[in-house]
Amino acid sequence: MIRYVLASIVSGVLFGIMDGIIHGNALAKRLYAIYEPISKKSISIVAGIIIDLAYGFIIAGVFLLLYKSLPGTSWFLKALSFSLLIWFFRVVMYVATQWMMFTIPYQALLYTLGTGLLEMIILGLVCSVILKR
Repeated sequence: MIRYVLASIVSGVLFGIMDGIIHGNALAKRLYAIYEPISKKSISIVAGIIIDLAYGFIIAGVFLLLYKSLPGTSWFLKALSFSLLIWFFRVVMYVATQWMMFTIPYQALLYTLGTGLLEMIILGLVCSVILKR
């Protein structure tokens, strides 16, 4: 239980930090300028922290639930397979929807796919290292 809480908090904090870096840099601002007309002018830091921590608890919980059925025999392979799974359901499906519904530059979609993959791999590795059996 202690390792689950630790993995959840570390994942949630990392989620927030990585999202800030991924979406707050100059390249991202240029690529995501298309969203400027509908973007909020300010965000609630408290709500963001709560959401990222909730994501951390959910990701760590799903990792524990799926652990035995994840492909691979090592913690590393299980982390990678879990990362690809959450990347597909969180990032790839989001990007596919954006591509189908809106006129978004392909560079922005590729940036989201790439940074999302990196983010999910890091979170999968963190969960696996902390929660490995």
